[in-house]
Amino acid sequence: MPHRRPTIFIIDDDTSVRRALGRVMTSAGLDHQAYDCAEDFLNEAPQTSVGCIVADMTLPGLSGLDLKLALNAAHSPLPLIFLTAHDTTESRAAAQAAGADGYFRKPVDTQALLDAVRWSLNEQNAQEHA
Repeated sequence: MPHRRPTIFIIDDDTSVRRALGRVMTSAGLDHQAYDCAEDFLNEAPQTSVGCIVADMTLPGLSGLDLKLALNAAHSPLPLIFLTAHDTTESRAAAQAAGADGYFRKPVDTQALLDAVRWSLNEQNAQEHA
């Protein structure tokens, strides 16, 4: 089976954040696709099991947390890393309880985010080959 390149799915309603994160992923040699809402991601994203989602917790419509819960219910293997400008004890606890692979406060340290993305991809790869 040929090796499939992972895709980083960026979901944020702020255009400047989507663009900035896209540049970070490109500079790191990672393929990415950007969406401004969770519904568009669910409706348009290719049915892939290789990649990672980087999503804002606070989105119009379906929130980032709602997206993670929907992915959990669908048994999606895609790891999800949350970003938030509204860091609270409750949001951190909710992200952890939902099984988030990371949680970062905006503005995000891009190297720390890339480290988390790569770690998630490595974990996903290890589980596929276990």
